[in-house]
Amino acid sequence: MALPPQRRIIVAVIDSEDIARRAPTSLLAAVGLIAGFGTAVGTGSRPLGGVVIAIFGLSCIYFWVKRDGREIAVRLTVVGLAAFIASHGLGLLIGAWPSVFVVSALTAWACWRWSDSRWLGRGASQLRAS
Repeated sequence: MALPPQRRIIVAVIDSEDIARRAPTSLLAAVGLIAGFGTAVGTGSRPLGGVVIAIFGLSCIYFWVKRDGREIAVRLTVVGLAAFIASHGLGLLIGAWPSVFVVSALTAWACWRWSDSRWLGRGASQLRAS
């Protein structure tokens, strides 16, 4: 005897490989830089802002190593660290928040260029072709 539609239970199987392939690291990296700075400003605690950035950064590194390999992971990690460092100098020229937005956009572009477009772009083209 079948249950009425409102009583059916849907079971989803989570595939960690699929999650790693589809994780938008360009978004994670950019949000991590913005959220880290926002946390530091909002709480007055630079170390807490650094923890936020580190959590997002380590998540990105995990996904890059899993789907792209060590070389891409190292390349994008260096980009992220360079962006973090550059934001401090750029902040003196254009202001703190504009600087964070600029380096976040550049970091997101690099993540898309070297990682995400290989995985997310493929899925998008398959959806359009169907």
